[in-house]
Amino acid sequence: MKDLHTRHRAVLPDWLALYYGEPIELTHGEGRHVWDAQGRRYLDFFGGILTTMTAHALPEVTKAVAEQAGRIIHSSTLYLNRPMVELAERVAALSGIPDARVFFTTSGTEANDAALLLATAHRGSNQILAMRNSYHGRSFSAVGITGNRSWSPTSLSPLQTLYVHGGVRTRGPYAALSDAEFTEACVADLKDMLGQTRGVAALIAEPIQGVGGFTSPPDGLYAAFREVLKEHGALWIADEVQTGWGRTGDHFWGWQAHAQSGPPDLLTFAKGIGNGMSIGGVVGRAEVMNCLDANSISTFGGSPVTMAAGLANLTHLLEHDLQGNARRVGGLLIERLRAICAQLSAVREVRGRGLMIGIELVRPGTDEAHPEAAAAVLEAAREGGLLIGKGGGHSTSVLRIAPPLTLTVAEAEEGAAILERALNEL
Repeated sequence: MKDLHTRHRAVLPDWLALYYGEPIELTHGEGRHVWDAQGRRYLDFFGGILTTMTAHALPEVTKAVAEQAGRIIHSSTLYLNRPMVELAERVAALSGIPDARVFFTTSGTEANDAALLLATAHRGSNQILAMRNSYHGRSFSAVGITGNRSWSPTSLSPLQTLYVHGGVRTRGPYAALSDAEFTEACVADLKDMLGQTRGVAALIAEPIQGVGGFTSPPDGLYAAFREVLKEHGALWIADEVQTGWGRTGDHFWGWQAHAQSGPPDLLTFAKGIGNGMSIGGVVGRAEVMNCLDANSISTFGGSPVTMAAGLANLTHLLEHDLQGNARRVGGLLIERLRAICAQLSAVREVRGRGLMIGIELVRPGTDEAHPEAAAAVLEAAREGGLLIGKGGGHSTSVLRIAPPLTLTVAEAEEGAAILERALNEL
């Protein structure tokens, strides 16, 4: 393993992060478990950053991939592609957006990049509103609208970005307000900002901030924002790369917690739909999606193999009501974790929805983020046989828990017990 780590460092850039003091190589997986090169088994509570949505080595997906690969692997979007059309039909219907069109990409970063292109072209403006503490990908345009310093390496951008309050409920100048007062204050801030701008193209927002530490505003905030945006002709882009496909349990899409004003103009998706295959995309109103007046294609977006995987994975998700499982098992898991953390002075908050849960760590007796503690718990959990993630705003001090949506009650309890031991080591 040390030899592979040395080779990794010799040919890959320094900024390509690896978890753990002694990084591990994952060689295979099954269900909710993975194995490393030493043969050690782990319960996977992170799913390749919320990407293994249903299960590792899901038979329906592996079968669909093998069968499609045996026919044709690649053609590009210059040719008719039956699996792409079929998946687009299903995504359009599930999106809740009337007269929707779908464009497939290979990642969430590329999906958000495409949404920004569409919104700015449609509106004839490069002004974008984004949320503080947000993350939207690693491309040049995406880092330019990312409100989390840890994940935005440059201030250079083709876009003029203005950051709005509201994505983080329990920190910042409005944290002490009630939910209604919080929403009112954030709407007032948005109105004030729009009153000083000219022709904003769109607001892009994660219904639940992923890399930012699974933070979210009160339900209804983005609906209130939408009403203000409509007055200015600005679009609403919902970044559902991490929240989509039923992971929150309560809703199929994160935007549905803010559904009073209807669906977003554009919705971006990726990660879980492919269950590990490289699928991203944007779905939106035909008026916006059709606005480009120049030729465009995608060489790899909509690949027959990835589309076949997405169709099989989505079918499994819907037929087995994995959204319902996320609600039931996730509800039990978050309550179990809250009970574990209730007496721990290093835990500031346990938050989340469904199987998207964050544990924020602080220095005891303060509100100061404690990234060293998060790193220590990450290591202790791995030693105990559990893989989790981490994230957060000003520093990576939030433990991120997002298992595959097929998680069982017994596995949730097993993971919680390992986390309890890891947290108690603090």
